[in-house]
Amino acid sequence: MKGYWGEPEATEQQLKDGWLRTGDIATVDADGYFYIVGRKKEMVIGSGYNIYPNEVEDLLYAHEHVLEVSVYGVPDPYRGETLAASVVLTEGADTTAEQLIKWCIEHLAAYKVPEIIEFRSELPKTTVGKVLRRKLVEEMVDKRK
Repeated sequence: MKGYWGEPEATEQQLKDGWLRTGDIATVDADGYFYIVGRKKEMVIGSGYNIYPNEVEDLLYAHEHVLEVSVYGVPDPYRGETLAASVVLTEGADTTAEQLIKWCIEHLAAYKVPEIIEFRSELPKTTVGKVLRRKLVEEMVDKRK
């Protein structure tokens, strides 16, 4: 692409040395295969650790009672950011936040375990169905005041 129509500043931010900077973060394995692990702007930095919400979401989705989940960072004066998860449970499930935290502890490094788990009937989404993480962050910040 040559740039964003009528937006030279946005073009300058995204195009560097002929490369389009998508904001995707990827790893490469020993066989040369690339795996997208997250997006730079969604990465959470808690106590100096880089945490990719997609990894935590993938684990929570594997829990039998989780229908939908979004993981994100909320400002924390001590850690920088604290990991939070907004969860929609399957119909009739009675899983608790403590049970989901225990599930995470069993499968993740300690610094990747969400400290906050909230249950919701639905997640806020755009008209095309993408979860609005920013709205979840704003709502969580307001709740913690």
